[in-house]
Amino acid sequence: MRLQDRVAIVSGGGTGIGAATARLFAREGAKVVVTGRRPEPLQAVAEETGGRAVAGDTADLEHLADAVSVAGDAFGGLDIVVANAGLGFGGAAADVDDERWGRTFDVNVTGAFRLIRAALPSLLERGRGSIVIVSSVSAIVSGTEGAAYQASKAALLGLTRSLAVDYGPRGIRANALLPGWVITEMGDRAMEDLIGDAATSIEDAYGVVTRHTPLRRAATAEEMASCCLFLASGESSYVTGTTLVADGGGLAVDLTETAWEPT
Repeated sequence: MRLQDRVAIVSGGGTGIGAATARLFAREGAKVVVTGRRPEPLQAVAEETGGRAVAGDTADLEHLADAVSVAGDAFGGLDIVVANAGLGFGGAAADVDDERWGRTFDVNVTGAFRLIRAALPSLLERGRGSIVIVSSVSAIVSGTEGAAYQASKAALLGLTRSLAVDYGPRGIRANALLPGWVITEMGDRAMEDLIGDAATSIEDAYGVVTRHTPLRRAATAEEMASCCLFLASGESSYVTGTTLVADGGGLAVDLTETAWEPT
């Protein structure tokens, strides 16, 4: 098993990519601590994986310290951090108020930073470790009316590189995963906006937003979990400071070609 005797914290671990990652890590031999805001789904994942659940807000310093303490007390240390918790508010720059901007950065960027900062002493004590930061293709390209979300996801790439440079000499690797569209609760909420105009159902909406993607579909959370497993495991032992784009080929497409599509 690829994570035998490893201990991992997965933020946003109650649903979606986080929950799928916790389940896969457990199957690969890891002990897992899952964190997030909603106790019920967290506890369900913890019970399923034989792990521990620590409910709280990712932006809360005390909550993050508790999660790291639980990993140490229950499982003896920490080897892997998957900073996955995130949220998104819509709005172009002129429309995003300070509250939504601040909340987006508090969770997506500051929450990830504080979790990693709290975990670093334990990782450094082991003399090894892997940090996986779940960003988004929105770190590289922009859709409409997503100023806060896209800026926050881009900021995570700078954090990833900084961690890789500063802590690589001490055995810590840091990489970012950049998913495209993934079938999750968060993705479903975005698809609901298309129903009635461009799509007739959530499933149809996913088809609409991925119609120019070479693989012609959205990813599953389990596929993103497999990417996290690669970055967390020894299979990527010489990979650090980089990004893994997992978007079905979307960023490879020259969108000017769509001008020749039949109408």
